Formats: sequence, structure tokens, C-alpha cells
Amino acid sequence: MRVLVVGSGAREHALCLALAADPAVTALICAPGNAGTATIAEHRPLDVTDPKAVAALASGVRADLVVIGPEAPLVAGAADAVRATGIACFGPSRQAAQLEGSKAFAKDVMAAAGVPTARARVCDTAAEVDAALAEFGPPYVVKDDGLAAGKGVVVTADRQQAAEHAATCGRVLVEEYLDGPEVSLFCLTDGQSVLPLLPAQDFKRIGDGDTGPNTGGMGAYAPLDWLPADTVEQVMRQVAQPTVDELRRRGTPFTGLLYVGLAMTAAGPRVIEFNARFGDPETQVVLALLESPLAGLLHAAATGKLAGYPPPRWRAGAAVTVVIAAANYPGRPRLDDPITGGDQPGVIHAGTRRDGDGVLRSAGGRVLSATAVGADLAEAREAAYRLVAGIELAGSQHRTDIAGAAPPPCQD
Repeated sequence: MRVLVVGSGAREHALCLALAADPAVTALICAPGNAGTATIAEHRPLDVTDPKAVAALASGVRADLVVIGPEAPLVAGAADAVRATGIACFGPSRQAAQLEGSKAFAKDVMAAAGVPTARARVCDTAAEVDAALAEFGPPYVVKDDGLAAGKGVVVTADRQQAAEHAATCGRVLVEEYLDGPEVSLFCLTDGQSVLPLLPAQDFKRIGDGDTGPNTGGMGAYAPLDWLPADTVEQVMRQVAQPTVDELRRRGTPFTGLLYVGLAMTAAGPRVIEFNARFGDPETQVVLALLESPLAGLLHAAATGKLAGYPPPRWRAGAAVTVVIAAANYPGRPRLDDPITGGDQPGVIHAGTRRDGDGVLRSAGGRVLSATAVGADLAEAREAAYRLVAGIELAGSQHRTDIAGAAPPPCQD
């Protein structure tokens, strides 16, 4: 199988690592890639937001399977363009990707499917925002309706801050606050059948103790031993399958990776958000524990053959990833600083490049993910932070509490 992975972040590096380890993969291409993917995949230049360019590249490299990593090309229609060439594509159509591209659309789908989620108001004016903030009260939750690279959500007790965030976004959703630990569940789907992967938990805020602004994610761990044993089955029954069924009923079947972001509230799991692709940094830990070959799973989802497909096998133990971010992130990051220690095994690249002299340099906000596995969570965490200690990047920042205090076990 010749596989083309589209994207350049840590998610794509993690995907490439898993695909490169699959004996069925005879050629691996990543476009445009980063300094990490360059060691395991051929690189091609690509404007990932240009669907015609993505399809042309897929044809040009004679891909048997295209895996689209980021959300922007999916929302732009890249998967449609690839499928129009007759090449199997792992990723939803432009219309189905609106599940992530528009939070208002996602709420509409959830309402039609009976999916448990927070009450919300779609607001286009300051007056509507003000009324919704008054209705739901603090903590205030304001979400940009469109794509915002994981940084479009504000959760705050400060009503003025909530209103100011809304004013910078245009259309927003104002929601009731969902209390409880968050869980990410990846679900493979071919538009009809749904196959869950391993639940994980990520850490969205920049600072220790979940302080500071939201980011694209500063770390993650898996598995979640504190989750009730029936949680995945419950989420499949109440959330994932009804959502996939509703999109198929609308004539826009969802094929690819349905990311279900959940709050484990006292009343049970409630959906915070959907994404239309693998999450970052959760992908780093989920794939680190995947024992089954990845290419076959993705190809089965892309070609409508997921029904009856063997469930994934998982390695024993745990995985932890810690994100190293550039100075000033999640604002405008400082770029082009040299990096040492970035080529250690287990270090997954995101915003990196190599200059003409071979020096590894920072090239984005989230730069590296130090990822490790261990016999248990404590061992994996210790190994991940050893990797962090071996990396030098001027002005860099990382959280010191990733996977440090897992929630207490939920009651079955």
C-alpha cells in the first residue's frame, strides 16, 4: 500500500511513525511534513488547503490511500477531491467536516440525533451574546463558531472577558458550562459502522493547574483507568453511532475519524465538541499504544469495509506526551531558534524544520511532543519528562503537571 499523509504537525508525525511500522505500507509520503517526518517518509511540497493540489499530488505519487491530518483541508473539501480521482481517502467530505467547521452545525446534528450535550445559543450580535451570558451565568463558555486551531474557546468567570472574546469572533456559541473531567474518544467510521479507539485525556490550557489561555493542547495520556468500564460502550450508543447515522440520513455520510470531546458530568458523558480528524496531542499517546497495523484500519474505514473488522489490539501499560511550545505561544510564537535533543527516540515533531546546515530549528507554536510508554502511568510520565529534560530550545515552555493528578475513579 502506497500511503500519502497530508499535514505537517505532530499528529502527522505520529501517524507516519505508525504507518512506517506497518508491513503493508510499501511507500510513505508526507506533504508538506516537518523535520521529523523527513526521517521516515518522502516529502512533497503542498498547499494543504488547496483541494485540487491535494488530489493532484495523490494521483502523482500513485497513492492507494490518502490520510488527511488537519481540519483545514477537510473543511476545504480535500477529501472530496481525492475521492473524485478514485483514490481511497481517510477523512470526511467538506459537508460532513462541518461537524468541526461549524459548532452551530454540530449542535444542530446533535439535537436531531438526541446526543447529550450542553445547552447553547448561537449568537451573531453583541445583544444576543449579552442575553446568552445572562441566561447561562458563570463560568461563561464562549466558542468561535468556525475553525480556530484549538484556541477559539474561552471559559471564564469574567463576563467582560467572555463578551470581548465573542466580539473578536463574529458568530459564536455561548454555552452552559459542563463540569467534570474531559475525555477524548477517537472513533473510526466508514459512514455506517463505528469502531472506537482508546480513550485519552488532553490538557488544553497553557499553564500548570489548567491556568492561562487555551492552546491546541499541551500534553495527553492514555489509558484512563479512572473511567467506568462501560463508558466507551455508552458513548458509542448515545453519541458516536447516532451522530454517524444522522449525517448519513442527511445524505452527508461521515467517513474517517470522528473525535468526540466529552465532559464526564455527574449526569453522565456530555459532548463538548466534535472534531473531524485525529486530535493532537492525543494521537501521540493513542498510537503509541496501538498494537494493530494502522494502515488496514484506516483503509477499511476509507473503503466502507469497517463492519466486522477486528477490533484494535492495544499494548499493556500507559503512554504520556508532553508538548514543548515556543516562546509567546499561544500568541505569535518566536521562530527559528535552534533545538538540541529533538532527535531522541520518542520525540515527535510538530513545528520544526532543518536549515541548510542541518540545524534543527523551531518553525511553529507547538514545536515537539516528548512521548513515552511505560508499564504504568507513573513510569510513562517519568520517561516523558526525562525526554523533556534532554531538549533545549531557548524560551520554550511546557507544563510540568501532565498526567500528574488523574481524576479519582468514577463510580460504575
